[in-house]
Amino acid sequence: MSIQQAYNSWAPQYDTNKNRTRDLEAVALRNTLASIDFDACLEIGCGTGKNTEWLVRKALHITAVDLSEEMLERARIKVGSNKVDFIQADITKRWSFATQPYDLVSFSLVLEHIANLDYTFKQTAAVLKRGGYAYVGELHPFKQYTGTKARFNTAQGTQEVECYTHHVSDFVRAAKQHGLRLLGLNELFDNNDRSSVPRILTILLQKV
Repeated sequence: MSIQQAYNSWAPQYDTNKNRTRDLEAVALRNTLASIDFDACLEIGCGTGKNTEWLVRKALHITAVDLSEEMLERARIKVGSNKVDFIQADITKRWSFATQPYDLVSFSLVLEHIANLDYTFKQTAAVLKRGGYAYVGELHPFKQYTGTKARFNTAQGTQEVECYTHHVSDFVRAAKQHGLRLLGLNELFDNNDRSSVPRILTILLQKV
């Protein structure tokens, strides 16, 4: 099953299933971007709109992109705002969906499914305004080392989604190569238990 097919299958239960990674990343995005102003936002991996609902309160326009048509359909219903353009696209191909310079590009639980970080950050830098921000919220690689990955249950059993492990240095190095400087890096833990393995990694970058 391809990544697109997996998320199409996951979509009907994505919002209702217990998912600590989904929920903690939503907290991480809000905490990271609360003090940042942005008018035009490119949201990569909008899914069912869990973060779009919050981003649309701050932005004048959002281009919300996802690989899964089924996820997008739920996001359209959930958000229901004319400030958002929902677009189905594969970000490993040409970014024709980026129709303007953006103040913010956000990635939520996306890059674990992308093999080539270099191309992704190259495109990010190309569509960002100078001084614009890029937010990355991912399942922490430490969690991946222990075997945690995107998965959901179906009538046929547990379905695991194809994932790639990127180390913290991989994100920072790929971003730096394309003129994105590191502003902040944070780790979030289940129940704020810092003696455990962190679940979410966030990285805040700025185009120089």
